[in-house]
Amino acid sequence: MSPSGTNLKAGLQIENISVTLGGSEILKNVSFTVARGDVVGLIGPNGAGKSTAIRAALGLIQLDMGTISDGRTDVHSLPARTRAKLMSYVPQGAPVHWPLTAERTVALGRVPHLNPWQDLQTTDEIAIKDAMKRTDCWKFRNRLVTTLSGGERSRVLLARTLAVGANYILADEPTAALDPKHQLSVMDILRAEAEAGAGVLVVMHDLAYALRYCDKLVLLDGGKLLASGLPADVLTDENLRTAFGVDVARWTGSDGVQFFAPHRVVK
Repeated sequence: MSPSGTNLKAGLQIENISVTLGGSEILKNVSFTVARGDVVGLIGPNGAGKSTAIRAALGLIQLDMGTISDGRTDVHSLPARTRAKLMSYVPQGAPVHWPLTAERTVALGRVPHLNPWQDLQTTDEIAIKDAMKRTDCWKFRNRLVTTLSGGERSRVLLARTLAVGANYILADEPTAALDPKHQLSVMDILRAEAEAGAGVLVVMHDLAYALRYCDKLVLLDGGKLLASGLPADVLTDENLRTAFGVDVARWTGSDGVQFFAPHRVVK
């Protein structure tokens, strides 16, 4: 059992959630589970409600109905500090407004573990350095984060998330603005986090990565759950035509890995 008293074996359960923003219903009775040890890809066309689902799970926006729980405890009822240790967040678009060094920005991930005005401890410093090395940003640790490129900032924010050491990682398009090498690196890191016991929920648009890296997929369309389950069961021709309006080409690499890519717009 975790320090928060949550039942980790049950996973993070998103049950029957609905969300209205600006008078429009963005999510409509959506349910899925993020088990520890799994990478769960949250996919769908623009405006499907993916980012809203992540923010709802974190308690950043209010639910009209439904619960976010571990199967027993509503995580939104937990103190903010406890919830911050349970779930860490990689936001979309790498917004950074404070002129902090990259290392200091990553250090913010350790705040939930510190008492007010407490200095960083050795364990915190180890977690920060490890997270920055894994995300290939230790080399610019002394640069102001506001001077970094979009891709470099994205890696710093991922490092901040990893430094938390949370049981669940929620990432909103973490590969956006990254070059191919660092896209693969980020997905490898998230895969490794799951294999180490974390539950990972990641919003993604690259369906080839979704097929390759995810244990399960959740496909949203128009704020509703269109399909969920194993990637091969979700990424069917019918589902891709319905949600994205495209046909895809499929092939198998020399190492046996399955690939596919959008081929043409369905008319």
